Amino acid sequence: MSTEYTINRLGHQGDGIADGPIFAPRTLPGEVVSGVLNGTQLNDIRIVTPSSDRVQPPCRHYKACGGCQLQHASDNFVEEFKVGVVRTALAAQGIKTELRPIITSPAQSRRRATLAVRRTKKGAMAGFHGRASDVIVEIPDCQLLDPVLIAGIPVAEALAVQVGSRKGVLTMTLTVSDIGLDISVTGGKPLDGPLQLVLAQATEKYGLARLSWDGDVIAMKAPATQTFGAAKVVPPPGSFLQPTKEGEAALLAGIREITAGAKKVTDLFAGCGTFSLPLAKDAEVHAVEGNADMTEALDHGWRMAQGLKQITTEARDLYRRPMMPDELAKMDAVVLDPPRAGAEAQVAEIVQAMVPVVAYVSCNPVSFARDASQLVAAGYQLNWVQVVDQFRWSAHTELVASFTA
Repeated sequence: MSTEYTINRLGHQGDGIADGPIFAPRTLPGEVVSGVLNGTQLNDIRIVTPSSDRVQPPCRHYKACGGCQLQHASDNFVEEFKVGVVRTALAAQGIKTELRPIITSPAQSRRRATLAVRRTKKGAMAGFHGRASDVIVEIPDCQLLDPVLIAGIPVAEALAVQVGSRKGVLTMTLTVSDIGLDISVTGGKPLDGPLQLVLAQATEKYGLARLSWDGDVIAMKAPATQTFGAAKVVPPPGSFLQPTKEGEAALLAGIREITAGAKKVTDLFAGCGTFSLPLAKDAEVHAVEGNADMTEALDHGWRMAQGLKQITTEARDLYRRPMMPDELAKMDAVVLDPPRAGAEAQVAEIVQAMVPVVAYVSCNPVSFARDASQLVAAGYQLNWVQVVDQFRWSAHTELVASFTA
């Protein structure tokens, strides 16, 4: 039986929430909706009274695909929602600060995507999983992905026809490199001689920059570089990369503003040097990252570049062994870009050292607000927060924040 509900607000995952709480995906605050209740989830939703912020989704795959949550909402609504998520997380810690206008990456700008790819009776299919489903939804007209990635979908399917199994799903991470498509495959059968030959031939046939299988590089037309400042880096297969060039530029601009004038900078959770290498134009940088392959790629990129100040690298698990106050004491600034869990243990050491400037990049407003409260309680000033939306039409929110002691 269908019952009507009024949506009060959106949760952090982008679902509408009615009294109960009852969760109704793809609804908006103020809407009256009907549906069939299954536990706390409303299914078979019909919009009785739409919000003025409801729009026609720009992507024809939106109804079936689970890649986006908010294409039914106006751009202004999504922007206000994401800034509001950050404001609410900070308010929960008793913190108020300047929230700068959000910077949103344009459509068709995602340069990295992880696809599910399955061989079928008639060929293969590649795409994203449907919402809360194992069903693969094909996305030939996806409005998120860079056209180079869209062009790579048939290549992913062709690879699955050649090397995939109908019993399992391959995971293929497609990345736009400086010289073309970089594909990293996981979840396939063990690599042997015949498979290696097939993959090498496919790399040549489809003009791939690089093809990797479970972390092993099978073939490479030329180094699959990414450009960070004055340096070119060859990241390990499938490694982290900021989702869009525009989002990366926005985060870097914020970091540059925060660390302006610093002569010695420590970049923690540095990855392959997204921020370390551009910062080395003006400062000596110590880059720390848990993955040794990433620090090696960073170091090589620095050594091959011209006009940069010294960068030292260190492979170190900052959750188990955070940088200590005596190691941070000579630093003018710290850049933090931790995973979603935040950097609670590392922040505790930063406040002991009272490094003058902290630039904090976060992909989780809740863990960021927790860490920010620790910094503020120790005497730091949270000057401003710049919200950055690299995951357009999703509930995901990123930011860069300025702290000074």
